[in-house]
Parts: sequence; structure tokens; C-alpha cells
Amino acid sequence: MRLVFMGTPDFAVGCLESLIQSGHEIVAVYSQPDKPVGRKREIFPTPVKQCALKHNIKVLQPNSLRTEEELETFKALAPEAVVVVAYGKLIPANMLKLAPLGFINVHASLLPKYRGAAPIQWSIVNGDKETGVTTMLLNEGMDTGDILESVSTPIGEKETAGELFDRLSELGAKLIVSTLSKLEKGELSSVKQDESKATLAPIISKEMALIDFSKSAKSIDCLVRGFSPWPVAYTMLDGKRLKVYSATVGSACAQEAGTVVSTIEGITVACGDSTSITLDDVQLEGSKRMKAKEMLKGRPIKVGTVLGS
Repeated sequence: MRLVFMGTPDFAVGCLESLIQSGHEIVAVYSQPDKPVGRKREIFPTPVKQCALKHNIKVLQPNSLRTEEELETFKALAPEAVVVVAYGKLIPANMLKLAPLGFINVHASLLPKYRGAAPIQWSIVNGDKETGVTTMLLNEGMDTGDILESVSTPIGEKETAGELFDRLSELGAKLIVSTLSKLEKGELSSVKQDESKATLAPIISKEMALIDFSKSAKSIDCLVRGFSPWPVAYTMLDGKRLKVYSATVGSACAQEAGTVVSTIEGITVACGDSTSITLDDVQLEGSKRMKAKEMLKGRPIKVGTVLGS
């Protein structure tokens, strides 16, 4: 099939590779403009651009798709279908009409649940037991198009957003090949989303990662895993940020939420609902990441200390 691919981050690379390996003709790849990365603010190509160039595929990186010039450029490509995976730009209505089989989006949730920018993270933060990947026909809304196919997968008890990201990327790469094959053969019918079940997965900010110890230990564990590897859950210790990379739900505890109750196995903290959590893998502001046991050797914390202030 003659395709145009639109995508930007690592999550989209697996889908592009899968389409190439399946023998589809990728006539062009659209990706976000290259941006400065890291402390040195060096300009690096997006992961999808790197993949496309490796396969000698034409790459387009317009700042906007809404100009007449960009519309004409797209028309000249004459794709049968367009695959969109975490592209990061809204596609104008007049462009959506220009592919006979439509614009097909790969979204990392079981739509209509978790429409938006961060479905993987929120599925873990909210304590969901399963998630998945959906292919859908794009329309002018945000992840509101008709569903083509979906595949579900359980979320591991200790799985982080980074680990789930990798698994869903692989599932999405397989699903898009299946969807295109069935569409080409006329074997697939789209299904409208149930608006009554729609939820949002808004963009994540660093401020959202602040641990609220008045919540249950299980809820805090979900926050830690859901915000790993970014932006990383954190609390405050004597005015310094203490990042928490991993934690373990502990035993019952009736002390005030946020109180350090033990420093034997790590930093064990009282939580809401008479629960406790042990902070296992941490990084105190100004120091390197390490096991909490190691940090405590050089930076002891007294039992009774209240975190979060």
C-alpha cells in the first residue's frame, strides 16, 4: 500500500519499522521540527526522522500543516492511507479528506479511555489492571475517531510507564500492520466510540509528581511507577527535593501521614488509610541516584521526620 507516515518520538519508530518490513511503500514521513535537546541544547533529529533517513525515506518537517503550500505538497504524495503515531500536530480537516482509506491513528490506550497526550502514564497512576492499543480513523477531534481494531494487555504489578511504553510500542507495531491489511481487503468496519465512557489523559507536568502521603501506599506506588522514567515522583526533605524511582508497599501503620517510621529496609513512610510505603531507590537534590539504604549511610534521617516540607 502507498503510505504516508506521521510520527515523532520513540513510540512511533516501531510502527514505522513494522510497516517498512511488511512491504508497504512509504512515500514520505512527516515529523516534528528538530528541537534542542539536553543541557547543551544541541539540535538532534527526532527518533522517527532518524529511522526514515536510515531507510532513505523522504522526511518533511513543516512548522504547520495549515498552509496552502503544505496542502499541495501533501496532495502530490497521493497516499492511499496515512498512518499517524504520536505525531504531535493536529491535522486540518481539508487534509484528512485526501487519503482514500483515511488517516489511521495508533493510540496507546483502549479508547475511548485515556484520550490525550499521556495515556500510558495515567493508566498506571490510576491503578488500572489493563490497557492496550487502539487503531482508529482520525477526525477533527482529539482521539475521537471511529475505532478500527484494539488489543489489550495486563499491566504488571510492578511495571513502570517506561516498561509499559516499550511493550505497547511493540503491540502497536503489530496492530497497525493487521489493520492496514484488513482495510485493504475490505474486511474491517469502523465502530463509533462510546462518548459516555470517554476519559482524558492530560499532558503531565513535574508538579503532578509530588507525592501526597495522605493517599494510600498503593496509590503512591502507582504514582511512582507511572511517573518513571519522567518526571519522577518526589517529596521534600529539609527543603530539598527527594526523587523516588521505586518503592514498595509496606505493612499497616497508624502514624501521621508523611512520617518516617523506619530506616531499616529503606525510608519507610506512613501513608493514608493506615498504610506505609518504603522508598527504595532515591536521589536527593545535589546527589546521585542510589539505593535508599546507601543514602542513609551518609545522610541519616531520624525516625519521626515528616517528609513533604
